[in-house]
Amino acid sequence: MKIFTTQASNSASKKAYPPSVVKLGVFSFWIAVWAVVAMVVNQPLFLPSPLIVTIRLVSLMLTPTFWKITMGSLVRILLGFGFGFMGGGVLAVLSVRFVLFKELVTLPMNIIKATPVASFVILATLFIGDKYFSVFFAFLMVLPIVWSNLYQGILSTDKKLLEMGHSFGFNHMKKIKYIYLPSIKPYLLSTAVLALGFAWKSGIAAEVISIPSMAIGTQLYDAKVYLEIPDLFAWTAVIIILSILLEKSIFALSGFFSKQPTAPSN
Repeated sequence: MKIFTTQASNSASKKAYPPSVVKLGVFSFWIAVWAVVAMVVNQPLFLPSPLIVTIRLVSLMLTPTFWKITMGSLVRILLGFGFGFMGGGVLAVLSVRFVLFKELVTLPMNIIKATPVASFVILATLFIGDKYFSVFFAFLMVLPIVWSNLYQGILSTDKKLLEMGHSFGFNHMKKIKYIYLPSIKPYLLSTAVLALGFAWKSGIAAEVISIPSMAIGTQLYDAKVYLEIPDLFAWTAVIIILSILLEKSIFALSGFFSKQPTAPSN
């Protein structure tokens, strides 16, 4: 009887703390740690407090320039992500369809994944303008990720479902809609989240190197050069917040497109 009572009390205590409350508690804990360390160090030039960073972030957000800078980085990096995702998808389909093409494309994809970013930076600065530097880097990071993951996803499609589709006379469009897309959907979601994270981080890093106008990476570089540490922390917070929002957007879009249409009521 005591065992059941203990289990019931444990389950009740778990139910009393929903995930959102736990996450808020963890976030508050680390903010408190940051505040205590900043207080002990007592050197705002090196480690500003959370309050100083928050005040600076709010003051930045109240200026029109902040939103122009943020949107400029978002547009460029998302553009590179989109090109990389579409290009990787096309390469994956062609790799499944043609064995020779797969062998030809495997080598450059492996080279892209294995080559240090610094090497691409040096080469890219010779041929690509500052404005499109982050677009290129986001594209480059996304392309091999999407290609390899979607290639494996297409190959994992149940052969029995394909045989059934063939027996029912499915054309290519029906096979894609009713067999391939449901099969690779988990791969699409995980690939999109992973690739978007890489695109965002690599795109910001490319902006720090190329220093284009109206870019978050440029603001990070300027904050480092002029020792504006509150600005450095504030723009870093912007990068983290936007990364989380982009990931949430992927999941939201996935849920929207996965909804099945309901029959109209009479």
